[in-house]
Amino acid sequence: MTATIVVLFAVTYLGMAVGRFPGLRIDRTGIALVAAILLLAVGALDSRQVVEAVDFPTLFILLGLMILSAQYAGSGFYDWCALRVARAARSPARLLAVVVAVAGGLSAVLANDVVVFAMTPMLCVGLTARGLDARPYLIGLAGAANAGSAATMIGNPQNILIGQVGHLDFWHFIGVCGVPALVALGIVYAVVWLAWRGRFGLPDGDREVGPVTLDRWQLGKAVAATLVLLALFASPLPQETSVLLVAGFVMISRRMASRDMLGMVDWHLLVLFGALFAINHALGLTGLPAALVHDLEAAGWLPDRLAVMAPLALAGSNSIGNVPAVILLLSAWPSPPVGALYGLALLSTLAGNLLLPGSLANIIVAERAAASGVRLGFAEHARCGIPMAILSMGFAALWLWWGGWMTI
Repeated sequence: MTATIVVLFAVTYLGMAVGRFPGLRIDRTGIALVAAILLLAVGALDSRQVVEAVDFPTLFILLGLMILSAQYAGSGFYDWCALRVARAARSPARLLAVVVAVAGGLSAVLANDVVVFAMTPMLCVGLTARGLDARPYLIGLAGAANAGSAATMIGNPQNILIGQVGHLDFWHFIGVCGVPALVALGIVYAVVWLAWRGRFGLPDGDREVGPVTLDRWQLGKAVAATLVLLALFASPLPQETSVLLVAGFVMISRRMASRDMLGMVDWHLLVLFGALFAINHALGLTGLPAALVHDLEAAGWLPDRLAVMAPLALAGSNSIGNVPAVILLLSAWPSPPVGALYGLALLSTLAGNLLLPGSLANIIVAERAAASGVRLGFAEHARCGIPMAILSMGFAALWLWWGGWMTI
């Protein structure tokens, strides 16, 4: 049985790295789900073990944040915000700064994947209407969404999981990770500006873009719900309960149907999380991860040091993806020190900027842009992504060392 589990585990994470299997129209979520089903079918797991494997508080937080974000989307805020950003400034330098600031700020409070999914199409429309090359701004959008999301425990899926595993305090997390995230936003801006300087294109006069309707009542409700959520994070109430309470509140509406709000939830991501939890649990039952951690600890190679954590985060995020990499590491290393959790959250998130497949946010931007007629290539992204990731990770590592959270 151990051999079967190891084979299914290896095939799953090979699929995470490649993103698909040749000749098949199956994505990462489908690959993980099929592997989990096969583990049930061969008897490696039973239904009770699958339920025990799933970290439901993490899934509840993700679900609740997606519902809150759906409230923003339903109000027209994302489209309005993207269009206003595209029209906000006349010079490319100022416009890029606005894109980075808005994407980073929104991603710190709302999940970065949702922010880029909603903003990319309208941003492409607005920039194209001004006669500007949308590609550098899209790179800035993705890079800033990743960097900004590193600041908080609810900025991206891997941070949510890390916060739940370590029972981390929301506001203390910001105190540790906020400064490196802000510096990373500055690095994103500087790198994109230097790489594309003189090639942004010049406005050829505004062309008419279809009107965007902003429902101010629904937006006000979303903002109020967000403020309540932040206040609840300072209370002793469990974070997953706080998020679900706020999500339940926003679903009570006379204007927005709950079916429409639930339709905006990224169920694929939730299924991916659940399937990976089950697959990693099955591998854990073999005893192999525990033995590996013991051997690494004996050799002094546990990722509780920056010299191990940084390259591991860089390699994992840009091969199998930062979310699967974090799930895998935490399943094999069940009791990491608090400092290592902060390091993992920061470094795995910032490492996602290195290459286009490094984070789901990057992939979403590229795919949504292509659907809007703007092609963002691998090499174009890498030219900015590599220095963005290396410089921001370097500062984050120095910050973690200086603050005493991790050693070299």
